Amino acid sequence: MTITAASMQKDVYKEFHSRAYHPDVSEVYANFTSRSGKLSNIENNDRVAFVGLQYFIKSYLLEEWNEFFKLDKATAVANHKRIMSSMLGYTVDVKYLEDLHDLGYLPLKIKALPEGTLVPYLVPPMTIVNTKAGFQWLTNMIETVLSCENWPIQTSTTTSVAYLKVFKEFAQKTGTPMEFVPFQGHDFSFRGMFGKHAAAMSGFGHLASGLVGTDTIPAVLFAEKYYGANVDNELVGCSVDATEHSVTCSWIMEGEIEFFKYLMKEQSPKGILSVVSDTWDFWTLVTDYLPQLKSEIMARDGTLVIRPDSGDPVKVLTGYKVSPVSDYKELFETQKKAEADVINKGYEAYRFNGQYYGFEDSNTIELMECEVKGLIECLWDTFGGTITSKGYKLLDDHIGAIYGDAITLTRQRQILQRLMDKGFASKVVLGIGSYSYQYVTRDTHGSAVKATSVVKAGERLAIFKDPKTDSKKKSAKGLLKIDRVNGELTLFDDVTEQEESKGLLEVVFENGKIVKETTLNEIRTLIDTQI
Repeated sequence: MTITAASMQKDVYKEFHSRAYHPDVSEVYANFTSRSGKLSNIENNDRVAFVGLQYFIKSYLLEEWNEFFKLDKATAVANHKRIMSSMLGYTVDVKYLEDLHDLGYLPLKIKALPEGTLVPYLVPPMTIVNTKAGFQWLTNMIETVLSCENWPIQTSTTTSVAYLKVFKEFAQKTGTPMEFVPFQGHDFSFRGMFGKHAAAMSGFGHLASGLVGTDTIPAVLFAEKYYGANVDNELVGCSVDATEHSVTCSWIMEGEIEFFKYLMKEQSPKGILSVVSDTWDFWTLVTDYLPQLKSEIMARDGTLVIRPDSGDPVKVLTGYKVSPVSDYKELFETQKKAEADVINKGYEAYRFNGQYYGFEDSNTIELMECEVKGLIECLWDTFGGTITSKGYKLLDDHIGAIYGDAITLTRQRQILQRLMDKGFASKVVLGIGSYSYQYVTRDTHGSAVKATSVVKAGERLAIFKDPKTDSKKKSAKGLLKIDRVNGELTLFDDVTEQEESKGLLEVVFENGKIVKETTLNEIRTLIDTQI
């Protein structure tokens, strides 16, 4: 059943709170804040992207609660009473909900910074307060769902912004065209997310950052539904023709050369075509099949993208760090001594008696020259390219590479740095998956909703949380004002009502109506000005 679902989007214990507040309390004022980056998934992070509030307002405060108000009063509260009475073991009093139904709207006011703002830790991007006496319970009743629906989108956007910043950094360093940057981080997280709605929410966070590559269709639908996006008028999200292993395997009798020819000539003669390339023998494909297909690839009107899908993504794309001594036989009598020298100096591979050797899982392995070079250099050897204004090799537009699996922020930087060290521009697309977007919690940025002020017997009182056992959980105090000091967003707490009415927080929702809306494009533009 969905009847009265909105009133039950909370922890059970909050059912008691309508009766537990002091009888003289008529107003509760709270805020949403990311308190700490101690557990951040981003190294040296100091800001959290504020994104997702408009979705919360439209989906929960408007859509779900409007269902409550459209029903007759008895029906609106019946299922709530049934479920809550069962869970608590006594017949709950739902008069507080009946009073809300009589009122006919949610008496709440939400003030917020513009979505897309990169907000320092301990600075609240939004506040919420009840606007009518008798409904003081409402502010923190929705705390659970407010937190639940907002921290994931903010966290995914913050993660995506981190990827975008690194792509921009290396594009600037190596001369990679800046217009390529938004396509370099591709969202492949859908299948690994905690359900399709989580995929849509997180996927929207990816798009909000300014990265546009995605295979998460629900994220685009989310952007259109809640953030004024329109695929007919703007680039919301995009992907390309691409294969998977099952498709490749269907050509097991004909072979990969015929497979590539069929795709390029019959099914995808122009545009970007991405082909998973390690179903069988990746390095044979790279060093033998692709050179055989060079004329067809160079004649095609578009880019053929090679996609490895197994092995260490850093080494597959960029190769091995090889000891500069070309042949250790001249220096060491045994391979064991040569190997010890290389390991001690921090290299990943060496050449002994004309053969390359590397280290995997504490074992010495023989390496082919193509493995030592890595995919990008091998593609350059076959297809060539141009030299950027910064002096780095940029692959020809007819060929490209993507690695769509296991690309963490750490690996992203390693890949781009190693390419740069080898003299290559950062022309590579990297997939961002559910590990990056879902291996997080509310504690990743310490996101929490806390009350800081009440009106009691007509008098305003500042309240705050300050546990002696954990100073990190200390909250702000009283009414809050956000302003800029020397360009930095700064919190001023325990301010007067007049001071609270000023500052940078603007009303976005009041008394059941959305007051101010934003769009995906506006969010992207704002983020772009801050990174």
